[in-house]
Amino acid sequence: MRDIMTSSLAETEALGVKIAEKLSGGEVIALFGGMGMGKTAFTRGLARGLGISEGVSSPTFALVHEYHGRLDVYHFDMFRVSGWDDLYSTGFFDYLESGGVLVIEWSENIEAALPQDAIRIEIRQGEGENERIFHIEGMEL
Repeated sequence: MRDIMTSSLAETEALGVKIAEKLSGGEVIALFGGMGMGKTAFTRGLARGLGISEGVSSPTFALVHEYHGRLDVYHFDMFRVSGWDDLYSTGFFDYLESGGVLVIEWSENIEAALPQDAIRIEIRQGEGENERIFHIEGMEL
């Protein structure tokens, strides 16, 4: 368990790059935090760290975006998921078996479905407007 503070979008993306270096495939990264906390910026950095050059955007309306690099990344937005039927319709359980990295925004909405070994990252507002505190459980940095 570790807390890391970032002070800008660039630092948030750099944290994503750093975490990407530790991944080998099959990880589930569960992101927790409110609107505007930097979940997509973090994912953009993670994707860049895995050799993905295409633009990463929030999958709010698509529910999942797929990116291909050193490891495949499946970027979920669970904001609108409100039950098991919704979750099954996203294909989430099939993606768990893919060997790729699942990054899940709004994990609080599917917490009961998260694997026990998920990497949990809670993002909170720091003191400054652009400061974010990343509380990371389930991996060593």
